[in-house]
Amino acid sequence: MQGRDRGLVLLVPILWGLNFPATALALQHYPPVLAAALRFLLMLPALLFVPFPKVRLRWLIGTGLGLGVLQFSFLYAGIAAGMPVGLSSLVLQASAPFTILLAVLFLGERMTPRRLAGIGIAVLGLAIIGASRALAAAWLPMALTLLAAFGWAIGNVSARMARAPDPLQLTMWMAVVPPVPLLALSLLIERPLIGPALAGALQPQAMAANLGLAYIVVFSTVIGYGIWNGLMARYPASEVAPWSMLVPIVGIASSWVALGENPHPLELAAGLLVIGGVILASRAPRPRIG
Repeated sequence: MQGRDRGLVLLVPILWGLNFPATALALQHYPPVLAAALRFLLMLPALLFVPFPKVRLRWLIGTGLGLGVLQFSFLYAGIAAGMPVGLSSLVLQASAPFTILLAVLFLGERMTPRRLAGIGIAVLGLAIIGASRALAAAWLPMALTLLAAFGWAIGNVSARMARAPDPLQLTMWMAVVPPVPLLALSLLIERPLIGPALAGALQPQAMAANLGLAYIVVFSTVIGYGIWNGLMARYPASEVAPWSMLVPIVGIASSWVALGENPHPLELAAGLLVIGGVILASRAPRPRIG
């Protein structure tokens, strides 16, 4: 990887890790499902400058439902229910073993011993975090965050099936899918909160939440995914993908600095198991010599 691209590949997990405290700021004013809807509504003007992806409509919808509706509605609901935002950045890594399992079931990919071992290690780490959360009577936020990771995995498999020639176009245009179902869900379960949140959106007390939303849309989504997809197009996935493992480190560190979150040492140790399992499961097998 060239020198400039090394800096860019390091910038992406920083942008994505800071997304978690930015989300916590947004949720201080907006209810979670409405916040998820606003995230994608604010992206729509950018589509005027992005060509429609050359993919089948069903896979565009699948990507939008998985990555947009399921991932962010459950993630934001989990954080609003009490999931520490730094820890949520760790638990979301469960999307990797979920993606592998779905690819084996629906895409016919092979479950190699390396992948099976990696998934087992990651699941062990998640089980430890889950037990810790259950002891603290906080199992529901953990369950919601795991569902968010599963939604991400569904989006990953749909994006894989889309086989978009330009992944950035797919990433941007899938934003047309989430707003309607998210707004409908918000009206169903958050109706009393929507009016006050929108009425006070331009008040000084909402400034931090609006800045958080702006960061999520511009820096985490448009710039972050723009850089990432460009790097994935120029280099092997095995050279780029492991850098995403830095996201929880940035997420936990930034949440500690910005929000005063102090993660439990047991959960941090379990998080290392999750990340280690993801790395092991995601590594490409070494080619045989001779």
